[in-house]
Amino acid sequence: MEISGYTIDIESAVQLIKEKNYKTIAVQVPEGLKRSIFPLVDFIKNETEATVLVSADPCFGACDVVNYELKNLDVDCVIHIGHTAIADVENFWIPTLFLNAQSTLDVSKVVEKALPSLIGKKIGLVTTAQHLHTLETVQKILQKHNFEPYIAQGDERISSKGQILGCNFSSGANLSEQVDCFLFIGSGTFHPVGLLLSTKKPVIAADPYTNTVKKQEMEDMKNNILRQRYGAILACRNARRFGILIGLKRGQQRLKQAYEVQQMLNDAGKLSLLITQDEFSPVSLQGFDLDCYVSTACPRIAIDDYLQYKKPIITPVELEIALGRREWETYVFDEILKE
Repeated sequence: MEISGYTIDIESAVQLIKEKNYKTIAVQVPEGLKRSIFPLVDFIKNETEATVLVSADPCFGACDVVNYELKNLDVDCVIHIGHTAIADVENFWIPTLFLNAQSTLDVSKVVEKALPSLIGKKIGLVTTAQHLHTLETVQKILQKHNFEPYIAQGDERISSKGQILGCNFSSGANLSEQVDCFLFIGSGTFHPVGLLLSTKKPVIAADPYTNTVKKQEMEDMKNNILRQRYGAILACRNARRFGILIGLKRGQQRLKQAYEVQQMLNDAGKLSLLITQDEFSPVSLQGFDLDCYVSTACPRIAIDDYLQYKKPIITPVELEIALGRREWETYVFDEILKE
């Protein structure tokens, strides 16, 4: 089915519902598809006669799947739309089906537009789930213009070759020594800037939604983020009381790392609290009498939402720098990688 510029294989979900004789279904979609949810729900209801519940909980990725919370509603199956499964998010209480939302946009025009911005001949190709099916087309365009495209498989959290997540750039990192630069296909800036910080190789971002190519903007944003992160580290250097954030979302739980962070703080003579929550917010943390926070939850909390919090939030790597265990020159972007 095609809705809002995306193709979604809702037919496979209907087939599963019929095979398993599911009676109550929960559907979870990202914010961008909530306005278009009616055709999906109607199709499921008309084809299966199942009761369909729509989750309004925020949906930031495959790490953010509504599941256990629905058991008391007698939900038989969760249909999670818009993301591909990751290895750490499995063994659900309720059977869960992941349906990717593939963009119907033709990427050829913006890729052709990006060619003059590419550096060197060896080009690493990366994208998000919505454009994975276009990578073969992108490869052919680059080869036609005498470039050498490379696509790599990431770690076990990555479901497809060439795919990157906002918290995992291993598909790019596995290519960084072989390529001259990366070409990112998709929208937004966090993914390409994260790739730039992770691999330290130039990244050219080709956005098929706006038909724009960004290169210098990626460098400028990287430098802005690094300045912000350096300021956050300085603000935490003399802190005494730390909060260690532990995310409860299945794909964001890094409990072992949280314990390691606490031991690091203990060794430095600092006080710390282990704080758990499903979704952190400035309101939920404002009551604590703490100087700063170290996030072992989603890496984007410390980057995207930094200015929303009254107290500094840093990553585990940044804590090492603040405590003098690591030099600033060895700074690396926080990622959730398969151990």
